[in-house]
Parts: sequence; C-alpha cells; structure tokens
Amino acid sequence: MPPLVELKDIIKVYPNGVVANKHVNFSVEKGEIHALVGENGAGKSTLMKILYGLEQPTAGKILLNNAPVNIHNPHHAIDLGIGMVHQNFMLVPSFTIAQNIVLGREPRRGQFINFEESIRITEQL
Repeated sequence: MPPLVELKDIIKVYPNGVVANKHVNFSVEKGEIHALVGENGAGKSTLMKILYGLEQPTAGKILLNNAPVNIHNPHHAIDLGIGMVHQNFMLVPSFTIAQNIVLGREPRRGQFINFEESIRITEQL
C-alpha cells in the first residue's frame, strides 16, 4: 500500500540563493505520527510549509494517496485533509487551542463563530 502522503525530491531555493531543502524525501503511512528534528535552519519548517501550501517547492513533487497534487495555499491543503499546527510564536496567545486550530476556517452559526463546533472539530482531530 502506498504512503498516505509522500514528498519526493523536494527542493526549495529562495530568490536570494538560500537553499532550504535539497532533495528531501518524506512519507507518512496512515496512522503514523512523525517528529521532524534537527538544528535551526535545517529546513524542517520550510518542508512543512510546502506541504501546507504556504511555500511552493522549486522542484520535486507531493503525492497524496499516490496521486500528484499541487497544494496552492493552506485552504487547499485543509480541503485535502492536511493541517498544520504552527510553532508557538505563530499561535494567538489569547485564543484557546480549539480557536487556534480552526483559525482561518472557523465554523459559523449565522454571522457568529460556533465555538462548540470548533471544540468538536478539535476533539475529532
């Protein structure tokens, strides 16, 4: 069975010439949990930003259920079932965990945010 998510030969070179990812391969099987570890500047966050659509790779491909995908932005990633919890400095300190998780895709009840549904979504995740 192919991996649920697979990043193949990912390269990210910024316009200033900085190479953040150089031929990175990463895969996740259904039900697996991974931790990316490494020193500052190793490219961990860049790789996850590529998977979440915040950055675009210079080269390489992303496969979801063995099918190639181009993840254009975080909304597209979420639609594909890919989420990202950012490092602490990216969280809103006054928000609850549930509010931070649904940030940008808040469930609504009329024109108001549905906090109970936010909690339900977070518990389901």
